[in-house]
Amino acid sequence: MEKEFTHFDGQGNAIMVDVSDKETTMRKAVAKGTIYVGEDVLQAVLQQRIKKGDVLGVARVAGIMAVKNTAAMIPMCHSLQITGCSLDFEIDEKNAAITAFCTAKVTGKTGVEMEALSGASVALLTIYDMCKAIRKDMVITGLTLVEKTGGKSDYGRKIE
Repeated sequence: MEKEFTHFDGQGNAIMVDVSDKETTMRKAVAKGTIYVGEDVLQAVLQQRIKKGDVLGVARVAGIMAVKNTAAMIPMCHSLQITGCSLDFEIDEKNAAITAFCTAKVTGKTGVEMEALSGASVALLTIYDMCKAIRKDMVITGLTLVEKTGGKSDYGRKIE
């Protein structure tokens, strides 16, 4: 059974989905993404030798701000009253990589997948921005939804 696209009206015009009749539930989404920074950048981040400041601290705040402002960046997203947000990092010294995990929560009528994806993405972009003076060949990859709960459907993917 093919899902129906809900962001278009009968004439094919883009619309914001009407969620007026949906049930208010607790909803959560987790997204992750990875930036491969290189050994020199990773050591500079870990030893807090980046001239722009505490890279992971600033990236955490940037990601949380992105979660709160997703509707301003993505046209058909609803403005949500975020009830919780966290952004954590996993360091992979062997591969000189940093993985961002963004969790967003809301009690509402629509999910927070786009908010979690935005938070992880902006956190990674912030790391790139703060470290680009050392190297510009960093690679951001693997932005993905890991988990979604609440609403009509739940979704989960094994975190590797």
